[in-house]
Amino acid sequence: MGPILLLSILLQVGCAVHVVRTGRPMYWIFILLIGSYIAVLIYLIAEVLPELGNSRHARRAASGLRDRIDPDRGRRRAADRLEVSDTVDNRRELAEQSLRRGDPAKALELYRASLKGLYADDPHLMLGMARAQFALGMPRDARATIEALIAARPDFHSYDGHLLYARAMADGGDTTAALAEYDTLVPAYPGEEARVRHGLLLKRVGEQARAERQFRDVLRRAELSTRHYRDEQREWIAIAKAELA
Repeated sequence: MGPILLLSILLQVGCAVHVVRTGRPMYWIFILLIGSYIAVLIYLIAEVLPELGNSRHARRAASGLRDRIDPDRGRRRAADRLEVSDTVDNRRELAEQSLRRGDPAKALELYRASLKGLYADDPHLMLGMARAQFALGMPRDARATIEALIAARPDFHSYDGHLLYARAMADGGDTTAALAEYDTLVPAYPGEEARVRHGLLLKRVGEQARAERQFRDVLRRAELSTRHYRDEQREWIAIAKAELA
């Protein structure tokens, strides 16, 4: 059996299996069996490619490509929506885009303008404002904003908010409180950033042995995790490796 014929059979069988597993009309199997490469090509164009284009992963990949080509696209679109309709949601979207694009001053202005009336203690807006303050080198203001959020909305929970709180404490000079916050946060945090930042703070205050335990724990968790998790946490795994090198 020649390689061309063998490849044709493999493609036909693969497409036939796809027909059965995805519930496609059974006439596709007959077409695939008699049509060889042409039938496979028609099936891929008619049935598989549209499905791929509508998948979440395909949409995410396309969005990522657009962002790389035009990184300011999201902020422009958010600014256009705000110009058309000055709502809290549109202000928040532009603030988030501004933070993402390295303009925390604009983000802070938008968050402050939104924290009024019914939204005076909105937890997402308050947390966004704290992020902007921290990005502007105002860790004590960020800490105060988060503490106001905790007082106003004690039922609100955010791992990223807790991490920002610990970082604001540390950068504001209160390392004792920051270390206590990390001790609470790290066991439950969904990722390695909190563990790595905890290790870096421990190293900064001279607790080298505890810091190294955190970094080793990061590498051990990565070793036991899936490839997808390792890819997501690549930045923090690399830092842990560098600190132990």
